[in-house]
Amino acid sequence: MKSIKLLLLSMTFIFFAWMSPLQASPLAQVPIPLVQEREITPLNSSQDVLTVATFNVENLDPKDQRFENIAKIIVNNLKAPDIISLVEVQDNNGPTNDEVVNANRTYQKLIAAIENISGPAYDFVDIVPIDDQDGGEPGGNIRVGFLFRPSRITLDKLPRRGGPLDAVAIREDANGPDLSLNPGRIDPTNNAFDDSRKPLAAEFLFNNQKLFVVANHFVSKKGGPPDDGKRDNQAQIVNEFTARLLQVDPNANVIVLGDLNDLPDSQPLKTLKGNILENLTERLPQSDRYSFDFKGNLQLIDHLLVSKNLSVVAQPQIDIVHVNVGFRNSVSDHDPVLAAFTLPAKGSTTSSRLTVIEPTAARE
Repeated sequence: MKSIKLLLLSMTFIFFAWMSPLQASPLAQVPIPLVQEREITPLNSSQDVLTVATFNVENLDPKDQRFENIAKIIVNNLKAPDIISLVEVQDNNGPTNDEVVNANRTYQKLIAAIENISGPAYDFVDIVPIDDQDGGEPGGNIRVGFLFRPSRITLDKLPRRGGPLDAVAIREDANGPDLSLNPGRIDPTNNAFDDSRKPLAAEFLFNNQKLFVVANHFVSKKGGPPDDGKRDNQAQIVNEFTARLLQVDPNANVIVLGDLNDLPDSQPLKTLKGNILENLTERLPQSDRYSFDFKGNLQLIDHLLVSKNLSVVAQPQIDIVHVNVGFRNSVSDHDPVLAAFTLPAKGSTTSSRLTVIEPTAARE
């Protein structure tokens, strides 16, 4: 079914490319395809296979009516990923502009909706932002956070969770890198993240292997290029953080994912990748590379990038699961991106702290 849909989309792309030569990323101008059925990913988790997704849930708050349908997509179409980086999670009273910033009710309502349709048990983790400092809908306090399946993967028990202004550092011990905070924000006081979401780094354990996951929601384009430089600065900061992890252990398992609000061939994406990350979405057929509808045109702005060990050794598979873009009654304005990695169990390890690699100083 998916191959037929991709063929139809490819034909649409060829026709419109012939009618009007494109000036930017090829999919920036391709009309929305007429897809008949929401996709179900072929990727499955198993004893040795970990699945990880990013999903922009479009300003989700407890008063929303979409929880059941979002839960159905997570369970039925994404097959209940082990980790989900959620984007645009709002606080407990959504756009009411007061001092409420906690989003525990939002997460718990989604977790309950998943369990109500016989999905697996999830837990959540995030860092509560400072009121009205992260952009988005006024009063909503959107943030990135993680859902994860504690029966399959665990949040590593490191010293403490970071606060909204605490910068996560990288500790080095005999067994490689660890985070000083779990989760922790990356350089949250840097002015590159003013009025924008702060990247959230977390350290998980799967089959006794460490996995470092960085959730992102880069600053929006807001209809024009003025924020391109800010997005590039955000990408540079996340790239440098990833480089410090890989400095400690070149074989570290690192995933950088989220709504990056830019195209694969943009400068911010090139900066984020550098020479240390691979954007797995670039492995997909050109006709499948879209996750968002911008004024009737397809764009790929949700991405999943990985370090070398995951891209080469872990046999990665990638899927953009088309369940929203082009459909009536969509539950979000983004399609989720999902990847699977083969990570067999390793022998147990012990930890003795040696060195701390501090984050870079905030730039003026």
